[in-house]
Amino acid sequence: MQMEPWIGGTRNCESGIGGEALIEKILEEPIQFGIYFLGLIAALIILRMIYVWMFIIRLRKPKIEADWRPDCKFHGEAIIDGTKITFKNVRDFFWRTTKDYDENWVDEITVDSEEIKDIWFVVDHFHSITGLAHTLVTIEFNDGMCLSFSFETRRVVGQRYHPWDGLWRNYELYLLVGLESDIMGLRTNGRKNMDYMFRAITPPGKDKKMLFSLAYRLNQLGKSPEFYNSLTTTCNTSIVGLVNKVTPGRIPFTWRNFFPGYTPRAAYKLGLIEDVGGFEQTLEKARIDLFAQQWDGEGSYSEMLREHLP
Repeated sequence: MQMEPWIGGTRNCESGIGGEALIEKILEEPIQFGIYFLGLIAALIILRMIYVWMFIIRLRKPKIEADWRPDCKFHGEAIIDGTKITFKNVRDFFWRTTKDYDENWVDEITVDSEEIKDIWFVVDHFHSITGLAHTLVTIEFNDGMCLSFSFETRRVVGQRYHPWDGLWRNYELYLLVGLESDIMGLRTNGRKNMDYMFRAITPPGKDKKMLFSLAYRLNQLGKSPEFYNSLTTTCNTSIVGLVNKVTPGRIPFTWRNFFPGYTPRAAYKLGLIEDVGGFEQTLEKARIDLFAQQWDGEGSYSEMLREHLP
């Protein structure tokens, strides 16, 4: 069989497509070729992602010990004794800015579940995109103690948070227990975010169960660390999970669970937060950042907040 040189290789003189014929075909059907080319690229990208997930990301294990950042250096612990719970390693920072702060960890704080006054649901808008927000819970006791519970990412020194990185097992899930003046003060004063505090509506006895659920979850993460995930294991999905554990089915599956910035309206419709004259009025009354920024560290941050809350 006779062969002859051709652009792109050699061809059979009797049959086959040579380089010039292939180029002509591409020029005749550029759209079809483009679709084929893009499909090939997409397939290669998918195969690459599968490889990275199977042989790199999936093999990662969550850590307990590491060179953690100062704001998450210690993991809390809850010691339960009847109705009383002693929380260890309670954070109590004073934030002037995110880089200028006084570091302090309280060895232990004991609270009584029989003395719960209110549970507050907090929405912290840290981004201009409305749906991107952080949610947390504050439990207020009759003696004035206000402990905040915040599911966050635990990061090592030099590591910064990004939602994309949070999809790929880059952060551990961290339940931070701290004084309200720290956890909320960081957001209202240190970062100057837009923040809302809503008084939660809890049926009799459910507030105690929520406190104990937080304590159990804290101990669980301290012994068996888990990864944070920007979609499935976040601040808000963690709170939703605990609420539904206390009262099964209380919060239905909804897209708002994955976009915490929209949770106030959902919580209002479900009767999870106190109504103070319609949704818009409730939202307006719940905003705390503007007057919280007037706090200079003197007196009680928590008392100052509640002077302005309904």
